[in-house]
Amino acid sequence: LFQPPHCPELNPIEQVWQYLKRRFRWHLPKTLEELRQWMTQKIQALSPETIASITGRASILEALSVAGI
Repeated sequence: LFQPPHCPELNPIEQVWQYLKRRFRWHLPKTLEELRQWMTQKIQALSPETIASITGRASILEALSVAGI
């Protein structure tokens, strides 16, 4: 599946990272370990339904359906 360079909006994992970054804005970890724990907790809390809603962009779904995936 062709993806133009520098198009993070077409990469589903980038959408997940944007979702996490928006929740991280006001969190100020004091240590790297605190940051790791926070990220681990947030990633583990993502349900398949939440991930589908984040990555289910119409353009991505259309491209996948055309590719037969």
